[in-house]
Amino acid sequence: MACPAAPWLLLAMTLSLRGSPVAPASQPEQGQAGGESGQPLDQENALFPSAPTESVLLSVYVRLEFSDKTWPPAFSTALTLPPASASSSPRTLTGLDLTTECVHLQQKSRCSCLPGYRWNASVCALHQQFQNYYSLQPCSCLVFFGHPVPGYCQLLPPGCSVSCLPAVPGNLSLDSQLQKPGDTLALTLNLNREATKVRWFLRRPGNPRPVLLQSGAQVSITHSQGQAALSVSQMSWDWAGVDVFSDITGYHDGEYITYFEAQGFRWKLQQMVRVPLQETEVMRFPEELSVSCTTFPGFQLSCCIPRTDPAYTASWSPGNSSQASSLSTLGSQCLVLAVQRCPEVDTTYTCVLQSPGLDPLRAPVSITVIRDGDKTCPEDFSTVAWGVTKAGRMAQARCPMSKSGVVKRRCRDEGVWDPIQSNCVDLEILALNIKAKLLRAGQGKPAREVPGILTQLLRQVEAVSSPSDLATMLSTVSLLAEVVAKGGMQLQPSTLEVLLTTTHKVLDKETNSLWTQAQAQNPTMSSDFLQAVETLVRSLRPQDHPFSFNSSNVLLRNQLLGPEFPDDYRVSFSTQPPLQAQIPRHSLVPLVQNGTNISITSLVLQKLDDLLPSNYGQGLGGPLYVTPGLVLVISIMADGQAFTQPEVIMDFGDTENAMHCVFWNHSLFQGEGGWSDRGCQVQAASAGGATLCVCKHLTAFSMLMSQHAVPTDPVLDLLSQVGLGTSILALLVCLGVYRLVWRVVVRNKVAFFRHAALFNMVICLLAADTCFLGAPFLPQGPHSPLCLATAFLCHFFYLATFFWMLGQALVLAHQLIFVFHQLSKHLVLPLMVILGYLCPLGFASVTLGLYLPQGQYLREGECWLDGKGGAMYTFAGPVLAIVAVNGLVLAMAVLKLLRPSLSEGPPVEKRKALLGVVKALLILTPVFGLTWGLGVAILFKEGSTVSHYIFTVLNTFQGVFILLFGCLTDRKVQEAICKRFCRSRPPNSAISLVTNDSCFSEENKGGSESAR
Repeated sequence: MACPAAPWLLLAMTLSLRGSPVAPASQPEQGQAGGESGQPLDQENALFPSAPTESVLLSVYVRLEFSDKTWPPAFSTALTLPPASASSSPRTLTGLDLTTECVHLQQKSRCSCLPGYRWNASVCALHQQFQNYYSLQPCSCLVFFGHPVPGYCQLLPPGCSVSCLPAVPGNLSLDSQLQKPGDTLALTLNLNREATKVRWFLRRPGNPRPVLLQSGAQVSITHSQGQAALSVSQMSWDWAGVDVFSDITGYHDGEYITYFEAQGFRWKLQQMVRVPLQETEVMRFPEELSVSCTTFPGFQLSCCIPRTDPAYTASWSPGNSSQASSLSTLGSQCLVLAVQRCPEVDTTYTCVLQSPGLDPLRAPVSITVIRDGDKTCPEDFSTVAWGVTKAGRMAQARCPMSKSGVVKRRCRDEGVWDPIQSNCVDLEILALNIKAKLLRAGQGKPAREVPGILTQLLRQVEAVSSPSDLATMLSTVSLLAEVVAKGGMQLQPSTLEVLLTTTHKVLDKETNSLWTQAQAQNPTMSSDFLQAVETLVRSLRPQDHPFSFNSSNVLLRNQLLGPEFPDDYRVSFSTQPPLQAQIPRHSLVPLVQNGTNISITSLVLQKLDDLLPSNYGQGLGGPLYVTPGLVLVISIMADGQAFTQPEVIMDFGDTENAMHCVFWNHSLFQGEGGWSDRGCQVQAASAGGATLCVCKHLTAFSMLMSQHAVPTDPVLDLLSQVGLGTSILALLVCLGVYRLVWRVVVRNKVAFFRHAALFNMVICLLAADTCFLGAPFLPQGPHSPLCLATAFLCHFFYLATFFWMLGQALVLAHQLIFVFHQLSKHLVLPLMVILGYLCPLGFASVTLGLYLPQGQYLREGECWLDGKGGAMYTFAGPVLAIVAVNGLVLAMAVLKLLRPSLSEGPPVEKRKALLGVVKALLILTPVFGLTWGLGVAILFKEGSTVSHYIFTVLNTFQGVFILLFGCLTDRKVQEAICKRFCRSRPPNSAISLVTNDSCFSEENKGGSESAR
């Protein structure tokens, strides 16, 4: 602070008095005496050099005023010694030193110290105008309110004259000013005097306000006798004073400052630290690029680094036929290369960064030339402009101006675009995340910055528009929770209300797809967010109890129980269904034996349970469960310590379904978290029929109900496995039969089309059942390639089975409508192949590409399509449509057969084949259609145990039905088998009640022919 000179001066002087030595008198405290003119302050014998025997060194406080506002040419006076120091011997003034200059204006005095003098630490602490980071600095200028000034500047310790800098009682040592990224910075303060109040700061360039350094994830501070040390691990640009979010005009090294008190004064030492760039901090755009010389319009490559000191010079290699230009942006500097001529071969352009005394940095960018015949992905302008890209290469696009990051999209080897990969994050959300990371690392003052960051996060909720935005925001909350927990911070009610409002808005937004995509990248995101909210809500200051918060998604009740509380703790929430919790008094009594108050916080989070991973711990089995739509979090704090072992009784509402009382265990599934029922049990209430949850510990609770899942019935599981195995064997037998009798049974085109469709149905169903039977033995989840492949193949082959049924029905419909039109094998068979394989392949591929990036492709815990999203509809929709078409064809065939026309009938052999097709559809359509129709009904609506058994039997024994009704009951197949093995032909009078060729007896057949 600058204190201007003035005509009114307040002087503190040291006087050398010649005469006999005088014993020092009793003195007041240093810097506290004074007031009126001529009153003594204190003697500095302990700090000043010893005076000669003929003189005594005194400090005298004098006020001088000059009417002409100038110093007189000469000044001398005779002073009367203070009574306490009076002696019989006369004293003579031989020297006068000025220490303090003051100006008094409007009841305020500004006083500054002259060279060699300084305000001592006690005066600084009492009279500094602002209590902030600068309150630790040595002060030579102070502002005093009122008059006269209660103090004066003190003589600094010996070691230097009044015209030079004082001798600091310590030194700051550093092994090297140049710190490589990843190294550990070690600063040591060596003291030769006892020191107190040691503080460390980092001054950023362009910002005069230093950042306080405290113990954190990267900072370690120690203080021992005669030494204090600061250690910073994993050095990076964040610790060199560089702020990439500020537009600075000058560049400075990171300045580390330490303040401490010793010998009654404040002292300051600083050290400059440099951290060079590393290659990962060089931003390239693009990282790789495909260009076609036939349509070459030129391209640009950019290489950007943060603004630095020491400065870096950049150049591109090769640079021929190109123009390089520099570009400055907010907090960074870029070198842009404009390439004017298409390279003849694949070329790697390298951005070379050099700085004196440092190794050069190289950032390569690979350019791939597209030649004639190369597979490429075409241009796509659906979201951003994706240029033509060579197969196997990555295309990149910039994020919007308000976001940081890049958007990537890979071109597959077959020339098909992969889903878009975006890491675009809103700049303001990213800046808050970086602040939180630095705060956890050890930079800043948590008590001041945590509430500010939470307030700014609330303002940014509406800006969340991508999975990266959501993940970054929730990560910031988790970081702040770590800071609060480690520092033992207590939050004010306004700060806690901001947090809960942010939580409500995050859960209330239509962000299901954002949550799903974000969790695909970070599976622990929702679990970490739950833990962060748990930590923050129990940090409310005890003096602010009780506290409550109500919204549609977040409800909180906070209560402070005194040493004497009469009854159990009870809390209820108006959720649907109503939620109640109770903690018996006997569980809380041990906490209040010494008169301690108990803080109990109950928090309800709605919708979060649906966003948590569907992970189930040991004993809960593999089926999918549903939760009541809420999570209950209870925490107990006693004397600043968390109590986690009381008994808690919860009522989640009446239900008729089997339930599991569970809590969320953050340590399960390698830190991803999962539901566990350890320490919890279901208990029926004594009255009312409600089902209660009783747990012996505290955490996040909920209820699991298997409403929409297949019952965990071992008999049903065994029946399903036996049925699939039997179907697989039956289908293999069916293939063997077709291998033996194919040439015999296929006598005309209609029979050929029918048996070709049945043969392909057998192949597809055999492959689907095999995949489905082996799926439970594979690693589960979207990160398992085998699980993904199995789900895709099951989807494809089951659909193919139905599409071959559709092909068979369409052939029959054609023959019924166009009786005399003969079908061509060369035309119909390719069409049936396209319908039977390419159509289901298209459905399966589109489903995979559409729902896998959103995390809605696989059902949790299974290698099958997700029933909650739209993936299952891409299977159920075509199946139900095909069943409906088959039903129409069957109705048409029945009407034709009931009213035969003498003029429309085809030859007898073809009519037999048509009748066989009709009966095959009559049998197979109900088997397939009703089975999966029942399955869809069970999936989207709760089904009974009987319906589950019916579905399992019809679904798993489909192969047996095809063998019986599609193969063995066919009269021509029977004749062919018998002819091959029995060497005899069955009598013509044999009757087949259910066959694929005829349901009539031979006598009935003859009667029909006579009638015709």
